Amino acid sequence: MPKLQVPARLVWAVNVMDVQPGDNILEIGCGPGYGAELICQRLETGKLFAIDRSESGVDRTKRRCAKYVEAGRLTVRQIDLATLRVPVKRLTKVFAFNVNLFWVRDCADEVALLHERVLPGGAVFLFYEAKQPELVPTIVQKGSAALTKAGFRVSVVEQKAPPVVGLIAKR
Repeated sequence: MPKLQVPARLVWAVNVMDVQPGDNILEIGCGPGYGAELICQRLETGKLFAIDRSESGVDRTKRRCAKYVEAGRLTVRQIDLATLRVPVKRLTKVFAFNVNLFWVRDCADEVALLHERVLPGGAVFLFYEAKQPELVPTIVQKGSAALTKAGFRVSVVEQKAPPVVGLIAKR
C-alpha cells in the first residue's frame, strides 16, 4: 500500500518546531505517523518517543516509520500521557497536533509532567487545525492558561491556509 502524502498543516507545524539533529522529542498522539515521519527525517543523534492512546495509531506509526524504529531513532508506545514514564529523561521538545486534552479538561498533572521533563530552553508545541474558527479563542485561552500555570511562557502562532493555531510554551 503506498504511503499517503503528509498533510501541509503538519509540514508547517514541524517546520515551526525547528527540529534539530540532536533533539529528544516526545510526540503526544502520533496517530497515522505523519508527524513522526517528518520529525525523524530531521534527527541524527536525537530520538523521538511517540505515544498514542489508540492501538491503531501506534500500529500505523510503526508501519509508516519502520525504518526509524529499526534505526533506533523512534520508539512508539500505546499509553496515555497521564501515565507516561518517558525513557528520555530530559526532552528538548514536545509535539502534539489536534490533541484536545490541553483545552477540554483539567490537565494540570500532564502539564506538570511535561514541565518536569522539558529541559530549560526547551518547548512544548501544541497545534490545532482550526476547522471551527469560533473555537480558536477558547483553545488559545484554556491551553495557554494550563501551560502558564505550570511555569511555561506561552506564545501563539497561526497559519491562515490551511488554518492552524499553535501554542509554543517555552520553559
